[in-house]
Amino acid sequence: MPRTVDRKRSIHQKAARVLAENDPVFGRAMERIGPCRLEDELKPAITTFEALLEAITHQQLSTKAAATIYGRVRALAPAPTPEYFSNVSEQALRSAGLSGPKIRAVHDLTERCCSGRVPTMTMLEGMNNELIIESLSQIRGIGRWSAEMLLIFRLGRLDVLPLQDLGIQQGFNASFRRSKTPLLEAMDRRGRRWQPYRSVASWYLWRLADRARGS
Repeated sequence: MPRTVDRKRSIHQKAARVLAENDPVFGRAMERIGPCRLEDELKPAITTFEALLEAITHQQLSTKAAATIYGRVRALAPAPTPEYFSNVSEQALRSAGLSGPKIRAVHDLTERCCSGRVPTMTMLEGMNNELIIESLSQIRGIGRWSAEMLLIFRLGRLDVLPLQDLGIQQGFNASFRRSKTPLLEAMDRRGRRWQPYRSVASWYLWRLADRARGS
C-alpha cells in the first residue's frame, strides 16, 4: 500500500506541475494550497455494490452524520453484499436513518446487483468515464455526481471535473474573477486547459472552497 500511495503521489504532483504550467492563473491559486494530497483521500476499490451503498447513504449529509448512518446500515447485514441486503427490511433501513428515497434507491441497487445488471469493479476498470456514468446513472438515486465521485475516489481516474458539485463551483469562483459567461460554461471551458488532469484540478478547487469558507 505505501508504494501504491507513493506512486499516486508522484503522478498527482506531476499533474499539478502540468496544471500550473498550462494555466498560470490557476497555478497561483494552487500555490495557496500547497502540494496535492489527493492520494490520501482515495478509497479502496471495493465492490460496486458496497461503494454505491455508501454513496447513497452519504448523499446530502455532512461527513460525520453520513459516517454514523452508514455504520448503522452496514451493521444490518453480516457482509455488504446484495444477497444479504435483499433480506434487510424497509423498517430496518429506516431505523438505521435512511430516508424513503434512499431506501428505494438501496432496493433498486440490490435488485440490479443480484440480477447482474450492475458492472463489477473489474468491469468498470475497463470502461471509459462516460460509459461508467451512463451505466451507473440507470440505478435509482445514482446520478452523474455520484458516479463521478466513484470515478475519482474509488477508481482513481485522473480526468474528472464534477461541474455540478457545489464545492467545485465555489472553488472556481474563489480562483477566478467571474465574467458574464454562465458559471457551468465558464468551468467547462476553463477545464479544457486542465485535461487530462481535471481530477487533480478538482481536488484543488475543493480545497480552495474550504479556504474561502474558512474551514
